[in-house]
Amino acid sequence: QGHLVESGGGLVQAGGSLRLSCAISGRPYSSTAMGWFRQAPGKEREFVGRIRWGAGTTLYANSMKGRATISRTKGENLMYLEMHSLSPEDTAVYYCAEDRGGNGSWEYWGQGIQVTVSS
Repeated sequence: QGHLVESGGGLVQAGGSLRLSCAISGRPYSSTAMGWFRQAPGKEREFVGRIRWGAGTTLYANSMKGRATISRTKGENLMYLEMHSLSPEDTAVYYCAEDRGGNGSWEYWGQGIQVTVSS
């Protein structure tokens, strides 16, 4: 099992919701940023959003604002991505990533998990 392990993906109908989880081995630093990225077929990997582990502050890509919520459970070293109003354009492999120092360098990546939104 790797350092970051995603779960919760699968098939969902358009307009539906989904929650992804990312289990983190080891405790992130307060300065650590944990993020979500996605890669659709034939497209480059793109940023979805991130959370500062210590402060809990979040940042989202414009495409996800109002439709996504990133949260974390510090005691269990878990991060979540809740998505709503999903459309087929959200179909992608979703990755969690860790920027240990919070300086914009994503050093660790999960193996990715498939999310498929049917129309």
